[in-house]
Amino acid sequence: MSEKRHSPRWINIMVIIGSLGLLIGALDPLEGGILILLGSGLIALGTYLGRAEASLIRYRTAVFVLVAIGVGAMWGLTARGGLGGSSGRSMWWGLLLLPYLIGWPMALVGPGHPRWFSCLGIGVGVWYLVLSRMVLARPSKESALTLGVVLAVLGLATIGGCLIRLVSATGRWKAARPAPPA
Repeated sequence: MSEKRHSPRWINIMVIIGSLGLLIGALDPLEGGILILLGSGLIALGTYLGRAEASLIRYRTAVFVLVAIGVGAMWGLTARGGLGGSSGRSMWWGLLLLPYLIGWPMALVGPGHPRWFSCLGIGVGVWYLVLSRMVLARPSKESALTLGVVLAVLGLATIGGCLIRLVSATGRWKAARPAPPA
């Protein structure tokens, strides 16, 4: 018979703090990049130290690596004057941010999170739709249009992913409940 391992309380707290860092950092995707990076790092470390399943450790480590690469690129581009306009760099340099834009939603909708996390993730997705609307309401600029579309796609993907996680978790919960007496 296999014995279920229980993580020490401090490891669970580490994962919860990392999860909250992901959510809080998402309120401002640029300035919050450091919180998202630290949060995804805490989640990956807590998952490893808690001796979770190997597939969950790999997933959360991959998320951390993607976020680290993307946030590093964002900081590097910012230190060199940003993108477009007077920076002399094409907007195509923004492709270096793709790992961040892929890793962050993966962290939100990935496996192993409690239901409350997915519910808050839907709130973050709605916030991204609001940000998209605010950006698109500005006078037309190529960069504003691109940013608005990216934020809208991230928002919709986050909401969709969180809804799928909630529905699949509800299905597992219903399947695990004992049948009502006849």
